[in-house]
Amino acid sequence: MKKYAPALIDIVLVIVFAALGRASHDEGGGLAGLANTAWPFLAGLTAGWIATAALYKEKFDPWLVVPTGVLAWLCTVVVGMLLRVVTGQGTAGSFIVVASIVLAVFLLGWRLLAGLWLRRRVDAA
Repeated sequence: MKKYAPALIDIVLVIVFAALGRASHDEGGGLAGLANTAWPFLAGLTAGWIATAALYKEKFDPWLVVPTGVLAWLCTVVVGMLLRVVTGQGTAGSFIVVASIVLAVFLLGWRLLAGLWLRRRVDAA
């Protein structure tokens, strides 16, 4: 499970991001609406994971803020926004800023906290 945990955490957080965005705008649509909002960002996240694994083959560590978290975050935002443009979904400037910040907090933040927690455990041992 530890091997897949970072990917699952990232996926859940991207879905939470989409759900929060839909809720803040009182958008309905149930699961179909959520899927419509989330899929561009999930595709970007997937691109980020593939890019990181390809660039850092032997040194790939999905738990690291740098490079995994940073590349996952950047690809999630950039690819997600490009896919939203291509599919006619909104990409207002304020949305790009808010999405970038929230996704950074989510995708980088949990890795930072996990690293601090693990470091603390090692220091205590």
